[in-house]
Amino acid sequence: MTSIRAAAVSGTFYPADAMKLQKMVDGFIQQAHHEGEIPKAIIAPHAGFIYSGPVAASAYARLEAHADQIARVILVGPSHRVGFTGLAAPDVDYFETPLGRVPIDQNTIETLLDLPCVRRLERAHVLEHSLEVQLPFLQTVLNDFLLIPLVVGHAEVSEVAQVVERLWGGDDTLIVISSDLSHYLDYNAARAIDAVTSKAIEEMRDQDVGYDQACGALSVRGLLRIAKKRHLHCETVDLRNSGDTAGSRESVVGYGAYVFS
Repeated sequence: MTSIRAAAVSGTFYPADAMKLQKMVDGFIQQAHHEGEIPKAIIAPHAGFIYSGPVAASAYARLEAHADQIARVILVGPSHRVGFTGLAAPDVDYFETPLGRVPIDQNTIETLLDLPCVRRLERAHVLEHSLEVQLPFLQTVLNDFLLIPLVVGHAEVSEVAQVVERLWGGDDTLIVISSDLSHYLDYNAARAIDAVTSKAIEEMRDQDVGYDQACGALSVRGLLRIAKKRHLHCETVDLRNSGDTAGSRESVVGYGAYVFS
């Protein structure tokens, strides 16, 4: 029997209507800069689309010209709803959005379960938005692909790095890290701290990315360790906050888009 993780935040974080959602994502992608090398990894934000969608699209647009090359996506983001230790994999066949179903690569997930930090934990995925909001972008810019979605709970950076390295793969594998930046500062304070965070990410100084700077700090830091080890180059392709897109400037959330190649 086919098992499906249904969309949890359609109608809130993004439109529940497929046509409206596709039109919104297409608009974001069309407005973004598309040129550049094929990314091995990206970092993209995970707020409601009216807030962070244009920033996320800045990273995803870089994938569009290379859609035929990417067959597998490693998607890693922080847990917002459920407390647990380690990294949680799902136990379903598909993740679903209004744009359709994405097949889960359970064969690859099986190869991770010998790691003490990885387990199947469906409840970590059921309501989690940090992974879900990335899917409509992936469904738009890529062709058919398999997904390995992992939610990060209470874990060590070394554990996340170990998982990222094991899943690194070849040119057909893309790594997507889901993270927003600073939270609920005023506009100018957020711009200042997010600029510092972006510099640390560009220079792959994982020890300088704190939890108050990025809600997905563990995932970001795990990627940075392996990207630095493998001599990748990181580029900040967009850096804004909710005060630039659709919100008040009194209390904002920061968003950055980064590509590693």
